[in-house]
Amino acid sequence: MLTERTYPEPRLFIGGEWLDATGRTSREVVNPATGEVLARLPNASSTDLDDALAAAQRGFEVWRTTPAFERAQVVKRAAVLLRERAAEIATVQTLEQGKPYTDSYQEILGAAEIFDWFAEEGCRTYGRVVPPRVAGQRMLVLREPVGPVAAFSPWNFPATIPARKLSAALATGCSVVIKPAEETPGTTLALVRAFDDAGLPKGVLNVVFGEPAEISRRLIASEVIRKISFTGSIAVGKQLARLAADGMKRTTMELGGHAPVIVFGDANLDLAVLASIAAKFRNAGQICIAPTRFYLHARIHDAFVERFAAAAKAIRVGDGLDPAVKMGPLANPRRLEAMERFTSDAVAHGATLVTGGERIGSSGFFYRPTVLADVPASARIMNEEPFGPVIVTSRFTDLDEVIAQANRLPYGLAAYAYTESLKTATAIGDRLDVGMVGINGSRLGYPEVPFGGVKESGHGSEGGIEGLEGYLTTKLVSQL
Repeated sequence: MLTERTYPEPRLFIGGEWLDATGRTSREVVNPATGEVLARLPNASSTDLDDALAAAQRGFEVWRTTPAFERAQVVKRAAVLLRERAAEIATVQTLEQGKPYTDSYQEILGAAEIFDWFAEEGCRTYGRVVPPRVAGQRMLVLREPVGPVAAFSPWNFPATIPARKLSAALATGCSVVIKPAEETPGTTLALVRAFDDAGLPKGVLNVVFGEPAEISRRLIASEVIRKISFTGSIAVGKQLARLAADGMKRTTMELGGHAPVIVFGDANLDLAVLASIAAKFRNAGQICIAPTRFYLHARIHDAFVERFAAAAKAIRVGDGLDPAVKMGPLANPRRLEAMERFTSDAVAHGATLVTGGERIGSSGFFYRPTVLADVPASARIMNEEPFGPVIVTSRFTDLDEVIAQANRLPYGLAAYAYTESLKTATAIGDRLDVGMVGINGSRLGYPEVPFGGVKESGHGSEGGIEGLEGYLTTKLVSQL
């Protein structure tokens, strides 16, 4: 494991050129484990944004005509470089994002796997030949890249989420202007450097940073951009969708979640606790598909809470570069304040604070893994996504009742259930109104499967063959 606290100078990447902060305004990049400033990040000027758009247009004209096999080779070479540089990039990610180094390292390897999968699948974006109505006619259905893409990615998974957007777009022949999160620029820039070093033509991929609202307005309004891919909050997603509607531009939106977990009376409690602990406190609970609302059958509620709370207390929280640490800090002070508000509100509504519920230390942004039991539906945390290391529980006895509770919110990203009954498992899979369901397990984010939600959690997918659809248009050619 690397423990050297070195952090590269972040830059913009426009038209194949790396641009520093000279002559530009800048902002601080902060280590959430210590509060120290790691670097200053250059903000793109209006001229920079125009240059990035022009570069993306030029890059698209080159890349769209590059054979799919050649595009795949570039993406695969980038995956090789990611694996070679994984230790270095993981250290950068832990410094800027906070998650434990081992988690960061696995995320970089996972990003390389995403690159490989989409590189291969991009070679299989087949059209079809339709039987003609008249002799001598040819009816062809073609799949073509939609055009330059504006991509916006968040700070919680600065390798995984950009990897999905970039590899799917590039594999299908699109060019990209991406605005990663300003809190975590180094990781995404490392992915972009891998593409650049792998031989991606200049202008096909561009990276800008700055004021999010200003950049999104300018990019989405441009006639150059034909597709928007956004991962983030529901509120921001709605605003970007409105902007995209003015130009009738295609969107993929992977927005917030508030995942219910239903544990039935016949469930394997050891499995349910072990899987839920790992899924909930990974990345300090800052995951859109993190299990949060635990609906526990009345017969096993207390036993589950006791086991879960004991496991939560045992989690070592601290600086992610410490090999013994299992959970790092929250991303920023705003997340700490949100956890405190959610916890105090739940207790005020009658919930029992079983464990946690407080900050750790006076430096960094640490919060104890928290369990709140018997939380009424009126509490804020039962209705708003906490995005942090807090779970809430409620008791149930009836299947219809618990499904109604699980489905009652506007969120529809992920849900989980634990049961030994095939009949119950089938009912859960059929009746939960979400984009992804995990039954007796919590792993949902493989490259080969769709990742996305319904209702206000968004639309479209960023994984599986479905993840390519948003970057392709369909054209009919009828030839006589």
